[in-house]
Amino acid sequence: MKVLVPVKRVVDYNVKVRVKSDGSGVDIANVKMSMNPFDEIAVEEATRLKEAGVVTEVIAVSCGVVQCQETLRTAMAIGADRGILVESDAELQPLAVAKLLKALADKEQPQLIILGKQAIDDDSNQTGQMLAALLGWPQATFASKVTVADGKATVTREVDGGLETLSLTLPAIITTDLRLNEPRYVTLPNIMKAKKKQLDNVKPADLGVDVASRVKTLKVTEPPKRSAGIKVPDVATLVAKLRNEAKVIG
Repeated sequence: MKVLVPVKRVVDYNVKVRVKSDGSGVDIANVKMSMNPFDEIAVEEATRLKEAGVVTEVIAVSCGVVQCQETLRTAMAIGADRGILVESDAELQPLAVAKLLKALADKEQPQLIILGKQAIDDDSNQTGQMLAALLGWPQATFASKVTVADGKATVTREVDGGLETLSLTLPAIITTDLRLNEPRYVTLPNIMKAKKKQLDNVKPADLGVDVASRVKTLKVTEPPKRSAGIKVPDVATLVAKLRNEAKVIG
């Protein structure tokens, strides 16, 4: 069974994000970039399925600038067998990425696509759902446990009221949540092995996909700074302030 794992290159989660002075976007010049943490969980899960003998091949896919090759090499160091870069300098929005992934899925014919539930840069949480709609495949989002057997995937997902368990007939799409697993530490030998693994480079035009933006960003601003808190002497004063000043209780 073949598994496709899309991975995104994002600003590292440890970096404090800065907005450009003209408000046109986030400043990524000279900023550390890394794999989206949710996608890292997806690669780890696909690798574990392969180690369990359920999956035969794991293919990592990234859409974006040429530097995304580094992200793919990281995915291959975790355990992906090969990588595909859909190279584009354009701003790729979720719908464009979903269309690119659909084209690759039609070409590669995977039985399962595992991807992060969202990227930590735009927090859209849209690509997996859009891809499922385009392919007409069943989907399970926010997965905290995945079992694959007998042509079906059993997925436990987190919902507001607790846990929900779904059974999907393959081929299917799964998006990963934080509690699914803890990605392994990438060792130096595996990093060296990843450099020798196959990495193909294609363009959106090769896949017949139009990646033009459908949504325009008007302005990006930082959230307002929070004002300092105050101490109150007793509960009665707290209730009075909540009622009269904050007006959050009646």
